[in-house]
Amino acid sequence: MPPPRTALRRLLRPLAILAVSWLALSWLVVLVLRFVPPWTSAVMMERRIGVLLHDERDFRLRQHWVPWERVSAYVPLAMVASEDQKFPFHHGFDLEQIQDALDDADDGKRLRGASTISQQVAKNLFLWNGHSFVRKGLEAYYTVLIELTWPKRRILEVYMNIAELGDGIYGVGAASEAYFHVPPARLGPAQAARLAAVLPSPRRLHADRPSAYVQRRTQWIQRQMQHLGGTGYLDANHPPRVRRGH
Repeated sequence: MPPPRTALRRLLRPLAILAVSWLALSWLVVLVLRFVPPWTSAVMMERRIGVLLHDERDFRLRQHWVPWERVSAYVPLAMVASEDQKFPFHHGFDLEQIQDALDDADDGKRLRGASTISQQVAKNLFLWNGHSFVRKGLEAYYTVLIELTWPKRRILEVYMNIAELGDGIYGVGAASEAYFHVPPARLGPAQAARLAAVLPSPRRLHADRPSAYVQRRTQWIQRQMQHLGGTGYLDANHPPRVRRGH
């Protein structure tokens, strides 16, 4: 019988090889997706599985890739204005928003999300829905990989193409055609803002049948788009403006 240290080494070696291999493979996938459009996402796959399990026969998933050059510049601006106004400046995590969310939780308020667009891309592309520490840890890991490997424009391009914008509708290409019957290059600021307005709950909120809440949020997003300085904000090199309340 081998001594305990030898047995431990025999056990740890394959585990170390497995861990290093997984790290290398995960980074390679992220690197490839910097240049190749993702053909699906974990969120879309999870939705398809749910459809099969619940026998939703009328369900139809719509999504197709649209490159950055064929999307109205108002769309990424609206998403940044709505979801993550410090996106051009942070490195994947908005530490100030995270601290504010923790302070609110300490004060007894409902714990709110503080995810950046980079974190949402990591979650939507690679992970499952949930709030476990394991999933949050993997989300942070993939967020770091994405921020180190992709330019900001690529992160936004992928986000625009995989974000859920309705039940079964993913990405600006499918959403612009379904809701406004125009290609994404022809979306105006109000239409872009309305798409961004449904992002918090795309299966409950509707861009084509906007509730009073969606209309108010659309107006707020449009004000933020103007406050940030228009489409040039995504290429800005000045410090971020302070987010105004809804």
